[in-house]
Amino acid sequence: MDKIWKEIPQINEIRDGALREKVKACFEEAVVRAGWTQNDAPQVPFTLLIANCPVSLLSHTASVAAIAMHCATELERMFDGFNFNRDYLIAGAILHDVGKFLEYAKSSDGKIVKSKLGKYLRHPFSGAALAYEMRLPDEVVHIIAVHAHEGDAGYRSIEAILVNKADFITFDTLRKFLEG
Repeated sequence: MDKIWKEIPQINEIRDGALREKVKACFEEAVVRAGWTQNDAPQVPFTLLIANCPVSLLSHTASVAAIAMHCATELERMFDGFNFNRDYLIAGAILHDVGKFLEYAKSSDGKIVKSKLGKYLRHPFSGAALAYEMRLPDEVVHIIAVHAHEGDAGYRSIEAILVNKADFITFDTLRKFLEG
């Protein structure tokens, strides 16, 4: 799965080696479990809500991780004593959309569509369930579970807020750019 990790270099910024390996294992498990290959993964769009989305899920993931980390670094500079867990932030940013590999499928005509599971469970649910199953820290599972609108009415940790905002910066900006 080296092809995937070349697209998401932020994986190497997770300092805790055991956590880094769990994040990789979870991401790779989602790809394999859903029947994708490392060659398919770069072709999966990050959203089906934008017609002919030109941005891959891997590229979006890397962007969300970079934006979230940049924001956290800026907040550290601005606020004396700003406290967050950088490893959890990066892990959550990388895994926030991991459930999309389960939510999407390739149709018989080669188009990416909602999978059977995806019709019943959106990616925050399937991604959080997979991360929990693979024994990622609760803090990381939380980031995945609340990164999208499903988490708007509840508690979000600092790391989850950063991932949520980075995710919507990319989504809302791309949609506005493409749709005018």
